[in-house]
Amino acid sequence: MKKAIKIKNAPAPLGPYSQAILKGNTLYGSGQIAIDPITGEFKMDTIKDETTQVMKNIEAILTAADMTFDHVVKCSIFLSDMHNFGSVNEVYASFFGDVPPARETVEVACLPKNVNVEISFIAER
Repeated sequence: MKKAIKIKNAPAPLGPYSQAILKGNTLYGSGQIAIDPITGEFKMDTIKDETTQVMKNIEAILTAADMTFDHVVKCSIFLSDMHNFGSVNEVYASFFGDVPPARETVEVACLPKNVNVEISFIAER
């Protein structure tokens, strides 16, 4: 049986999908973008600000599932411009401890709402 994670501390889905799905001990997190869940505004002043908001949204979903970044085993990062890789990487790394998750980072032609970064994740208890 799967359970949808739906919380107010992370942006509401922009389409027919769940913020995350918990199946057994595994949490599958949908791609997060830099929407402030309280104001509904995009945090896109700098790529670092944008990435920080994305990671805070992921953290809120993890917390709702009684998990932390230590439980994350896999991430997928989508960038609108690979030139932002270094800045995104710097912020992303600050959220993980000594053993960061497996990951891929790809440049894509366009992201929802024309954001610069989207990150999805898998976490396991």
